[in-house]
Amino acid sequence: MSTLDRRELARLFALSGLAAATGVAMADETARAAPSRDRPLLKPQRLAAGDRVGLVLAASMEIEPSRLGLARDQLAAAGFDPVVADNAGARRGYFAGTDRERAAGVHRMFADPEVRAVFCYSGGWGSPRILPHLDYDLIRRHPKVLVGYSDNTALINAVHAETGLVTFHGPNAAGHLEPWTLDHLRRVLMRAEPIGVLANPPKRDDELVSRFYRTVTLRGGRARGRLAGGNLTLISALMGTPWEIDAEGAILLLEDIHEEPYRVDRMLTQLAQSGKLGAAAGVVFGFCTDCPVRGPSLGLEEILADHLGPLGVPAVSGLAFGHVEKKLTLPIGLDATLDADAGTLTIDEAAVV
Repeated sequence: MSTLDRRELARLFALSGLAAATGVAMADETARAAPSRDRPLLKPQRLAAGDRVGLVLAASMEIEPSRLGLARDQLAAAGFDPVVADNAGARRGYFAGTDRERAAGVHRMFADPEVRAVFCYSGGWGSPRILPHLDYDLIRRHPKVLVGYSDNTALINAVHAETGLVTFHGPNAAGHLEPWTLDHLRRVLMRAEPIGVLANPPKRDDELVSRFYRTVTLRGGRARGRLAGGNLTLISALMGTPWEIDAEGAILLLEDIHEEPYRVDRMLTQLAQSGKLGAAAGVVFGFCTDCPVRGPSLGLEEILADHLGPLGVPAVSGLAFGHVEKKLTLPIGLDATLDADAGTLTIDEAAVV
């Protein structure tokens, strides 16, 4: 038996042991290994005013019940009928219940015929732990809008890879749905028409030029590919697992928060040396929000230039998604055209039907 075969056998035994320990049946590993580009694209039904939407806590717990109430009120004010997953009150350390409980919360929302969309409540940490326990066949049989970001980068990319379902890198329910963000969310999720140009919000009335939401062209040009990615820390954490990012021919989305520059450098080095950066058709780095510099350091722009410049593909930074107040909703799995000179993404089809 070859070394590769032994490693694969060991991995399967380890996963089988995890299933036995938790009492959760594992999906067929050969099916899981198929890359997302081999799955037929599956679009969810568009949302309409008054639709019931589910809030799932796939990661961290919420210690303050009033914040859950705020998220419900916000989605109700946006025109939806929100319902919260049963595990919202569950606790296991810093998680909203056990891995099985959090996975079951996702299952119930997808299986409920009254629920038309699934919003992740918040991030934190924990969604990668539920990936082995998800019933991807159930999700594929009941395709719905799935929205989230931050730690939920793992969830939205894994669900797309396993099912072909277009998922959405967009606001968590606990975040601030300010008007620009909400307008864009509605544009993507409630209209079965081509999304068109996705660009940063306009400058404020009190600005001579936009001071924060501005893109930087790292390498010019145009590229086309499906959207993949999200939070850099989570993409790095998934490396070596069955759900590591499929960057082949993709427009790779990256962003992060609370990471010192050397950590961003470390994670980009990992993606570069694993071939993920080199496989991408283009790269869009959003922001590294509240990323402190302590002591001698490379700047973020230097780090991005080191890793993205030599790729020879269009690359930009500063597009509004992820851990910023005003954020785009980006359909994971859908083809987009990156114009690195203009700092825009263009999607010539609808994300929903």
